[in-house]
Amino acid sequence: MKTMLLSSLALCGALAASFAAADERGMEAAGLQLFKHHCTACHSLDTSENAFGPSLVGVVGRPAASVPRFAYSQAMQASGLTWDEDNLRKWITDNEALVPGTRMRHVAITDPAEQDYLISFLRTLK
Repeated sequence: MKTMLLSSLALCGALAASFAAADERGMEAAGLQLFKHHCTACHSLDTSENAFGPSLVGVVGRPAASVPRFAYSQAMQASGLTWDEDNLRKWITDNEALVPGTRMRHVAITDPAEQDYLISFLRTLK
């Protein structure tokens, strides 16, 4: 009986991990769609090229205004930000409120679920 219970618990744990991984992949896929819709007009996924905005490869955990060969605004250079999840969420919601004087223009993404999806996708860009 004890062995059967332990086996059942192990199976439940494996299933939970499998569902969590599938959920994360789904979030990343949804984030990719949001990225394509909101970000690709200005941001590249190629580390060797910047567009109107800097490449977003490696953005999660990166200090703001640190991509080589990109001319950041004075406001962004002075921001002192690191692109952690909290700052990315604030930026996605209202970049002008986070960094007054930034040159970036974009449509704010205020839905928390969409923010989660986009941040999940950005985490994959290494």
